[in-house]
Amino acid sequence: MSEERKFRWIGTRPIRHDGLDKVTGRANFGADFSLPGMLHGRVLRSPHAHARIVSIDTRPALALEGVKAVLVGADLPDIPSQIGSGGEQQVDFRDLSHNVLARDKVLYDGHALAAVAATSPRIAAEALERIVVEYQVLPHVLTVDEAMAPGAPILHEDMFTKGIEPTPSEPSNVAGRVELGHGDPEQGFADADVILEREFTTQTVHQGYIEPHAVVARAGEDGQCMVWCCTQGAFMVRAYCAKLLGLDVSQIKVIPSEIGGGFGGKTTVYLEPLALLLSRKSGRPVKMVMDRGEVFRASGPTSGARVRVKLGAKRDGTFTGADVSLYYDAGAFKGSPVMAGGMTILAPYKIPHVKIECFDVVVNKPKVAAYRAPGAPISAFGGESLIDELADELGMDPIELRMKNAVSEGTKAVYGPKFRRIGFEETLEALRSHPHYSAPLGPNQGRGVAAGFWFNGGMQSSASVNVNEDGTAVVISGCPDIGGSRASLALMAAEELQIPVERIRPVVGDTETVGYNDLTGGSRVTFATGMAVIQAAQDVVAQLRKRAAKIWEVELDGVRWEDGRAICTNGNGETPEPLTIRDLARRAARTGGPIAGTASLTARGIGPSFGAHICDVEVDRETGRVSVVRYTAVQDAGKAIHPSYVEGQMQGGAAQGIGWALNEAYLYDENGRLENPGFLDYRIPVASDLPMIDTVIVEVANPMHPYGVRGVGETPIVPPLAAVANAVRHATGVRFCDLPLSPPRVLEGIEAAR
Repeated sequence: MSEERKFRWIGTRPIRHDGLDKVTGRANFGADFSLPGMLHGRVLRSPHAHARIVSIDTRPALALEGVKAVLVGADLPDIPSQIGSGGEQQVDFRDLSHNVLARDKVLYDGHALAAVAATSPRIAAEALERIVVEYQVLPHVLTVDEAMAPGAPILHEDMFTKGIEPTPSEPSNVAGRVELGHGDPEQGFADADVILEREFTTQTVHQGYIEPHAVVARAGEDGQCMVWCCTQGAFMVRAYCAKLLGLDVSQIKVIPSEIGGGFGGKTTVYLEPLALLLSRKSGRPVKMVMDRGEVFRASGPTSGARVRVKLGAKRDGTFTGADVSLYYDAGAFKGSPVMAGGMTILAPYKIPHVKIECFDVVVNKPKVAAYRAPGAPISAFGGESLIDELADELGMDPIELRMKNAVSEGTKAVYGPKFRRIGFEETLEALRSHPHYSAPLGPNQGRGVAAGFWFNGGMQSSASVNVNEDGTAVVISGCPDIGGSRASLALMAAEELQIPVERIRPVVGDTETVGYNDLTGGSRVTFATGMAVIQAAQDVVAQLRKRAAKIWEVELDGVRWEDGRAICTNGNGETPEPLTIRDLARRAARTGGPIAGTASLTARGIGPSFGAHICDVEVDRETGRVSVVRYTAVQDAGKAIHPSYVEGQMQGGAAQGIGWALNEAYLYDENGRLENPGFLDYRIPVASDLPMIDTVIVEVANPMHPYGVRGVGETPIVPPLAAVANAVRHATGVRFCDLPLSPPRVLEGIEAAR
C-alpha cells in the first residue's frame, strides 16, 4: 500500500522533460512536419445540413495544372457495419468511413465529400472551387427533440432503434435505448417525504484544443505507408486507417507528433485516411491541415442533450429513489456518450431504487467525439443541480446532504459493481473544511457546490526501459503525452531504479518502436502505462542485481538494490564496494550484453475517482453577466505522482467546465449552418475570465496499483457545470435549467423573476 511506502521521487515536482523544447519552439507539432516533393491536400465540405448528393463532377478540378489526385466517396472501400474498438469509445467502421467521406448523402454542414491533392495550397483551394456538386436539399434536425418528433426527417433509412422490444419496423433517429438501475423507483418515491423533478438542456460544445488536426502521409511503391499526425493514439490511427482502406496494420507505420491539446477530440480519424489514399493515387507524400473553421464544422464536438431527473428523499436527507431519462445527440452517426452519462449521474450516491434510461439520437450535426469524461458533465449538471435544490427544500447544508448519501467501500454502484476503497467521503470532508466554504460573500454573489465521478480506464499498455552506457535510462511508451505522462512515467522509472529523475529520458515511440498501446484517454496512462513502466524498470533492476551477483560471484539473494546501487549482503568475507548503475552499464558487454527491460499488460484494478468543487459567482443584474470570482477544486488522486501536473489537470478541467457553463455553444442558422466556427464567436475562457483556481489533492490510495494511483484527468470537468449553475441560483434566486448561462439568458431569468 502506498500509505506504508516511503517514496523518494513519487510526489515531487521536477521540471518537465519536454518543457524546454516547447517554450523555445523546437517541439514539432503536426503541421510542422514536411517531406520533399510533398503535395497539399484540401477537403470539399458540404454547405448543407442534410442533402442528397445527386452528382459530383471532379473533371474541372483534375484539369487544373498542379492537381495530382482527387477523391470522392466511391474511392473508399465499401465497408459493412461492424463494431470495433481502438479509440476511447466503440465505433462502427461503416459510419466512420462515411464520416471521413460522404457517400449518397451529406449529413451536416461541413461533412466531407471530396478531397484533392495539389502542388500548392492555393491550387488545392482553387481545385475545390472547380468541383461541381448537385445537391437535393433535405429537411434537417438539430436537437434531440426535433429528431424524435413524429414525422421528423430520417437521417438513416436503415436505422432501427435497438434496445426496444419488439424491434421497431420503421426507421428512426433514435439509434438505441439502454436502461440501467436497480430496485423499484416507484417504491422509492413512495418512501420519500420530498420529491423533486426537473428537465435540463445542454448545447453542443467543442473541446477547444489549440492545435488543428494535421497529417503528412506517404504511401510507398512497396505498399508500405507512413503517417505523421497529431493524435491521442498512434495505434488507433493505424488500426482505423487499415480498416477503412482495406490494408493490413503491418503496412502502416504511424509516428505521433507533439500534440497541442486533444481532450478526447483526437481519438478518431478525419484526414489520415484521405491523406493516405491521396498519396497512393498521386505517388507523392500529402500534407493536410484543417483550418479552424473545419475543426469546428467537421471534427467531433460533444453532445447536446436533454436530461430529466426525478429524485426522492426522506426528511433526514436519505435518498430513496431516482428516475432519470437522458437524451443525447450523437451527431450524424450513432455513438453518443449517453451510456457513460447514465452510469455516472448518480454514481457518487447510495440510492436503493434507481431507473436510468439512456437514448442515443442522431441529428444533422458533426459526429460527436469523446470530450473529457464523455457524457458525465452533461448528466451531472442535471443530477447535481437537483440535489442542490433538494438540500434547500430539506433545509440541509448541500455538502452535508451529499455526505449523508455518499458511496463508500462496499457500496454497489448504480452501474453494477461494488466499489473497492474510494475517497469520496474524504473529498467531501476536505471541501467542507476548506476556508473557501465558510468565506463571506458580497452583494449579488452566490456560492454553489457540486460533485462528480469518473471510472478511469485500464486497457492495454507496453513500455520499455533501456539503460544507456553512462547509467542513464530511456523510458519508451506508445502513449502521446497530453497531460504530463512523460514526467509521471519518468518519475515511476526513477523510483524503481532509484536514480535521479533527471537521468531518465521519457520518449513517445511510434507503432514500430514499442509494443502495442491503447490510446491516451480515459485517464489511463499514468495508471496503466505507469504499471508497465514499473514492471519494465523492475525487470531492469532484476537484471542489474543478477549482473552484480555474477561480478561478485555470489548468489542472487546476496544482492540488494538500493540508492541506484547493487549492494552485496551475503556476509561472506570482505564486502565488496557497491556497484552503481553506471558501473554495471559500463560492464554490460562482459556480463550479458545491453540492459533493457520490457513489460506488456492489460491493466486491471482501475481506481474510480471522485471530485467536488466550490464556485462563487457575481451576477450583474443589469446585464446578466456572470463572473466567477472564486473557485476551489478538490479531488482524490489516489497518489499524486507529479502534484503540479495533477493540480494543472484539476484547474484545466474546471476552466473548461466553467466555459461550458457560461458561454460555449454551437449556434446554427435556420439552414443548419454553423454560425460561430472560430474562437472569435465560439468563446472559450481566457485568463482574464477566471480567478486563480485553488486545488486540494486528496490521496486515498487505489489498493490495486503499486503506488495507489487513480486517473485524474477527466473527473475535474464533471462538477463545474452544476457548481456554476448552483452558484448562479444562489446569487439570483432563479434556477436556470438550460446552458449556457449567457448574459441574455440570465438577464431574461432575472427580469422574469422580478
